[in-house]
Parts: sequence; C-alpha cells; structure tokens
Amino acid sequence: MTVDVVLIGRNEGVRLVNSLASVMPQARRVVYVDSGSSDESVANAQKAGAEVVNLDMSVPFTAARARNAGFDALNALGPPARAVQFLDGDCTMADGWLAKGLARLQLHEDLGLITGQAAEMRRDATVYNQMFDVEWKRPAGEILACSGNMMVRTRAFEDVGGFDPTVIAAEDDEFCTRLRKAGWRLERIAQDMARHDANMTRFSQWWKRAERTGHGFAQVGHLHPDYFVRERHRAWVYGAILPGIAVIGAIVWTGVPLLVLGVYGMSYARTAKGLLADGLPRTEALHHAVYLTLSKFPNVIGMLRYHWRRLTQAQMRIIEYK
Repeated sequence: MTVDVVLIGRNEGVRLVNSLASVMPQARRVVYVDSGSSDESVANAQKAGAEVVNLDMSVPFTAARARNAGFDALNALGPPARAVQFLDGDCTMADGWLAKGLARLQLHEDLGLITGQAAEMRRDATVYNQMFDVEWKRPAGEILACSGNMMVRTRAFEDVGGFDPTVIAAEDDEFCTRLRKAGWRLERIAQDMARHDANMTRFSQWWKRAERTGHGFAQVGHLHPDYFVRERHRAWVYGAILPGIAVIGAIVWTGVPLLVLGVYGMSYARTAKGLLADGLPRTEALHHAVYLTLSKFPNVIGMLRYHWRRLTQAQMRIIEYK
C-alpha cells in the first residue's frame, strides 16, 4: 500500500521549498498544484522533482478545486495509490508521517481519513500565530472533521466525489461531513504530522480570515444544516442581534447599550475561563479571548456575504487574507 502527495499553494516562496523538501523523500509521487503564483513556486517544484499542475485561473480559485486537480493528475500518472496525503504549501511534513499514517489506515478498512498532530512553526512571533497553534491542538481519537492536511483513502475520496469545488472556505469540513455521511470513519492519531507557517502579522489579515471563516459557516451550514450549528448561532447572536438590540434599545433607554456590553463582558469571561481550563497561560488566554469575542463581527460579515451571493446567484470567490 502506497501514499502519493498533493501539495497546493500560491506564492509560498521558501515555505514551498521547505514543504517539498519534507515531502519528496517520503512519497511515491508528488503533485504540486499552483494557483497562479507570480514567484518562483512552479520552478522550485519542478526543480524538486514534483509533477506540476497549473490550475486554470479563468475559473475562480478554490483550495477544493486545487486538491481535486492534484488527485486527478496523480491518477493520470499511473495506477492510483491506495491513499493520498493532501498538504498545504505553507506546511512541512513531519519525518516518518506517511508511514505512520498509512500503518493506521491499513489496520481499519472503515477508516476513510487519517490526520495527525500539527503545530505552528513560529508560535510566539504574533498573537495570531499563537491562535493558529491553539487551533491545531486537538486530541487524538475519532473526529468529525479536520483541516485540509489529511491522508485520505483513495476509495473513500472517489466514493464521495472528492472536494466540492464551489465551497470557498471550510471545504475540508464539508468534505469530511460527506465522508462521514457515506459511512467512513475519520480519525486523528497521536503522531506528529505537520508544522504550519501562518506568518500572520496584521489585524487586517486576522479580520479577513475571520470573514472567510464566517463564509464557511454559512455555506457549509447551508449544504449540511446539522453542521456548524452552534458557530452560526453564536455569530448571529453576538455579531448581529446584540448590536441591533443596543442600537434600537438606546432609543428607548440609554442603559440598554450598557446591558449589551455586559453580555459581551460575560462572554469574554467565559471564553477566557475556558482557555485557562485548557491549559493556556493566563496572559495568552486573556489576550486570545479578546479576539475570539471580536471574531463574531467578521464572522457575520462573511455569513451575510455568502447568503447575498447565494440569493443573487453571484460567483463564490475566495476571501484572501495573505
């Protein structure tokens, strides 16, 4: 049983070079799918020995479409592997991950997907990097979904028709949801899989990413109403309903906005308490809780953007933050 790798990226620079260096010695075959890079990404991938696919950029780019194109290219190269590892170009793969993930996949025929442990490369460079690192820290065991860095059984990928190319954010959650509904199990194991280089340095980048997250909540929630339920409800309540109550209520009584601020204060306190309970240092927990409380506002903007696009039948285009 063998594993091939699909790498996707756009203008990743040295991060892609490092990613390729970590992948090439482990994989049978590597396909790099480039989404309109203006740097040396394509040349670097070719130099490393990867098969390169230039994504058709006349159609709006999505990570889902790039991964599907990589999977198709692998199949065109010869007999398909029993499993494919998908990896983003801003990640490096841990030594020995493909063998460890594959060993687990071989043990259980009902496993459609395996993922592992990930971490942020420069965790403490910015608060945003720290928040990425917290997102990566998830316990081992059976899971509902994971990031796009995943090892997928080829038969399972084909069973559900791959990724949905129209989903511009949380396409990995949507793919995982269809896998589970098709009867496949998903698992995270306690083995190092990847290190991620977010390189997020500005508030505006964080805000745009939070907008994209909200778009994902809405689009995937529309496709699968039983998924992202709590996330959508929280965004509507804290990002739209409470601000509306504060504005309208102020006409009746000036104390209403203060009461609403109190609700946000309680939400912040609950968030910080939860982060502390998860083992985050106090300073980080208090800092991260600010962003998590604020995130509902860009989340709602992204959700509204999705529903506007859906109702007007506009094209779904990615919300870029890098």
